[in-house]
Amino acid sequence: MKKDKLHIHWYPGHIAKAEKQLKAQLSLVDAVIEVVDARLPLSSSYDNITGLLGKKPRLILLNKSDLTDMNELNKFVKLLEKKNGFPVLKSDAKSSKDLNLVVKKVVELSEPRIQAIMAKGLLRRPARVMVVGMPNVGKSSIINKLTKSSKTKIGAKAGVTRQQQWVRINPQLDLLDTPGIIPMKQEDQQRAKKLAFVNSVSENAYSNEIVAKELLALLDEKYSQIVKDFYKVDNLTLDDIAKSRNWIISGGNPDIERAAVYVLRDFREGKIGKFILDDFEE
Repeated sequence: MKKDKLHIHWYPGHIAKAEKQLKAQLSLVDAVIEVVDARLPLSSSYDNITGLLGKKPRLILLNKSDLTDMNELNKFVKLLEKKNGFPVLKSDAKSSKDLNLVVKKVVELSEPRIQAIMAKGLLRRPARVMVVGMPNVGKSSIINKLTKSSKTKIGAKAGVTRQQQWVRINPQLDLLDTPGIIPMKQEDQQRAKKLAFVNSVSENAYSNEIVAKELLALLDEKYSQIVKDFYKVDNLTLDDIAKSRNWIISGGNPDIERAAVYVLRDFREGKIGKFILDDFEE
C-alpha cells in the first residue's frame, strides 16, 4: 500500500560512521566553515553543533543566498550571530565576490590557536581550516570556490593520513579539500521534511509525490499568491498544476508524478521565487 504520509528515516550505522570520520577531520584544523542552506537558516544547521565541534571556532556561511529573500535573510544573520557568538556571512556559490571576506574571517578565527602553538616555541604556520555541513548545502561548491584561485596541493602533513589533501589558499591559510559531512541525527520530522525540500536528504528516503505535496502546503501557507501566479492555478495541488501544464496520462488523469518532479525542481532551482522556509519566530 502506498504511504500518503511523509516519514524520513536515517540509519544509525551511517550516522556513527559519519561522526567518527568528522571528528578525525576536526582534530586536524584550527577552525571550521559551517555551510548552511540559506533557505533553511535554522533547519539545515545541526542542533548539537557545539557538542560536535567542541570549542572549535567557526564561521557560519549562509550558502545559496541568491535563492532567498535577502531582507528576510538579513534578520537570520543577526539572529544566528547572537545565538552562536560567531560571525555569519551570506554566500552565493556561483559568485566569488565574498571570497576575500570568508578567507579573512577564518584566518582571524584561527589566530588564537596559532598564537598558542607559537607560545610553545613552534614557528608560525598557516591556519588550517575545513568546510562542514549537512548533505547538499553546497560544501563542495564552497571548497571549489576557495581553491579556484590556488591549485597548490600541499599533500599530507605530519601526523595526517595520506587521504587528507590540503590546498594552500594563500600564505596564511591551508584548506582541507574534503568536506566534513555533519550526520543528521535527529527525530524531528518537520525538520526532515524541510531538508527533503532542498534535497539534503537522499531521494531513496522519500517519495517525490509526498514531498512535493508537503512543499506546496508550506508554500501555500507562506508565499501562496507568488506560487499560484507562477503555476497559473487557483489551488496549489499537484492535480491542478498537472492540468494547467496539460500533463495528462492514459485515462485522462493528471500526471501527478511528473508534476511532483517539476515542483521540486522548480523550487530547488529558484524558478518559483526567492523563499525562506524557516520561520523567524522559531
